[in-house]
Amino acid sequence: MISCILLSAGLSRRFGSPKALARLNQQTVVEYILNILIDSKLSEIIVVLGDRYQEIKPYILNHEKVKVVYNKDYIFGQTSSFKAGLRNVSKECRGVMLLPVDMPAVKGETIDRIIDKFLSGNFSFLIPSYQRKRGHPPVFGAQFKEQLLQWDDKKGLNEFERKYNGQTVCLPVDDKGILLSFNTPEEFEAVKSYLALGPA
Repeated sequence: MISCILLSAGLSRRFGSPKALARLNQQTVVEYILNILIDSKLSEIIVVLGDRYQEIKPYILNHEKVKVVYNKDYIFGQTSSFKAGLRNVSKECRGVMLLPVDMPAVKGETIDRIIDKFLSGNFSFLIPSYQRKRGHPPVFGAQFKEQLLQWDDKKGLNEFERKYNGQTVCLPVDDKGILLSFNTPEEFEAVKSYLALGPA
């Protein structure tokens, strides 16, 4: 089984309000992403909340695949929130997918393709790429769970992956959405425009 950790704990300082609650196609971003993830081949989805927990939690879809985790240490950044989610993944999990809430343009079929590829072999790290640029969501092999839990919150997860760079496999996908994130209102408008045009 593959678990997904959906990160939605950050301060959204540059956006000015919780990115999870931005409106996309008449729903919030977090609802939009969760609908895609629930319909995929993922076995479980762990949503990590932190800042503005009480505002965001009512928008987390009630589904058997979905679990909500609160990271009290969210102020320490993304690695801290990933670790909070990692502590709650199923023991049967073979791989852990990481997706930040500010990347709503990733296609459901891309999620499934990543899952199928990861389960087809014995991978350490699998990272999708579009036109040779690496994007999200990567998948970490469950064998790294304890090492990841010990990883310094001040270090990014990309540093952890680089430590084992020889074990990383890139999966080319035809999905520009794996590169599209937003931190500002202007970037969010660009993501919305991309989705409105219909990703190729």
